[in-house]
Amino acid sequence: MELNNLQPAKGSVKNSGKRIGRGQGSGKGGTATRGHKGAKSRSGYSKKIGFEGGQMPLQRRVPKFGFKNINRKEYNGINLDVLQAMVDNGRIKDIITMDVLVENRLARKNDLVKILGRGELKAKLNITVHKFTATAKEAIEKAGGEAVIL
Repeated sequence: MELNNLQPAKGSVKNSGKRIGRGQGSGKGGTATRGHKGAKSRSGYSKKIGFEGGQMPLQRRVPKFGFKNINRKEYNGINLDVLQAMVDNGRIKDIITMDVLVENRLARKNDLVKILGRGELKAKLNITVHKFTATAKEAIEKAGGEAVIL
């Protein structure tokens, strides 16, 4: 390969080489391949997202129902059996905080965490998170641990 035979990779260059809108003699002058009249022929034209040529767009045709609470708090649920498995693997000791959960990828840094009551907990754990279900709190205290709300 030399400087005199460099060329772009096949398929990387999309224009045909015919310059558009440079006079009648070029073969692509006049309307510059845009056809005659209408919004698409004008400069600055951009179609709105979801525009269907004046037909009622799908977004407006589909019925809407229900209620979306804008103040909803989404909690990331972690079950007791998951925590017990982590203790068995030796990845978690006796104290569980948000930092420990983030470290073990059970939650993200800004998540709200709720401990759920599925499974059996044998280990004595001191857990500090945002929320607990009643069954989870009961199981933690029954195992000799402590459930602390952030």
